Amino acid sequence: MPVEEFVAGWISGAVGLVLGHPFDTVKVRLQTQTTYHGIVDCMVKTYRHESLLGFFKGMSFPIVSIAVVNSVLFGVYSNTLLALTATSHQQRRAQPPSYMHIFVAGCTSGFLQAYCLAPFDLIKVRLQNQTEPRAKPGSPQPRYRGPVHCAASIFQEEGPRGLFRGAWALTLRDTPTVGIYFITYECLCRQSTPEGQNPSSATVLVAGGFAGITSWVAATPLDVIKARMQMAGLKQRAYQGVLDCIVSSARQEGLGVFFRGLTINSARAFPVNAVTFLSYEYLLRLWG
Repeated sequence: MPVEEFVAGWISGAVGLVLGHPFDTVKVRLQTQTTYHGIVDCMVKTYRHESLLGFFKGMSFPIVSIAVVNSVLFGVYSNTLLALTATSHQQRRAQPPSYMHIFVAGCTSGFLQAYCLAPFDLIKVRLQNQTEPRAKPGSPQPRYRGPVHCAASIFQEEGPRGLFRGAWALTLRDTPTVGIYFITYECLCRQSTPEGQNPSSATVLVAGGFAGITSWVAATPLDVIKARMQMAGLKQRAYQGVLDCIVSSARQEGLGVFFRGLTINSARAFPVNAVTFLSYEYLLRLWG
């Protein structure tokens, strides 16, 4: 099994994570808290109360875990395509796979990524929702002092299953939307590239950016449910499952709640995924 796709996925994912994490923090807070009146209000309050560092809460753990998560995403996708079509990454421009094969490979990688991602994503969301300013001598400590303390606290207070809170919503979110993600990218690359040639850097940037936006438009409703289920244990409120969370959220806040964070998701998705795909393609060509 080629390992280049896994390594390229890790590096490109880390680059995209650093670029997009501040947007992700704002998105998570808008989805799980009702104290903000919109994106700008959330950004201003975060900066005033927590300084610039507030936007990077919970990032250290994803930087480490991205080695697993993004490697799984791109590595499983590429190797599933290899199994389905018997063509390597370098051969796929001359012998492009069908969109059905791309979708199946994307869904497979999304499903396995969600399985690996669940505990890491839970810890990230819990840390991002800590709105306390940076601790000073004599000031009360935040609930979680870091990713390791967060993981240990969840395990102790909520049991081993607590680390997988929201995992079903995450799986339902990622399985189809990653398939959509790769289909959109491949379709846009093919439309803008002469047959048999590699797409230009500009094409990769645009295709990657629009692939990110398309997948997040499809993913946002379940992303909201996922974040709420992840925070439920902290708030001592247990949803009976994904459906119960959907019904409860709709009854209390209306159908608009499922699109909370869509604007910031879309704004983040274009640059993050453009850079991610450009880094991924560049590294594979460099090593090819």
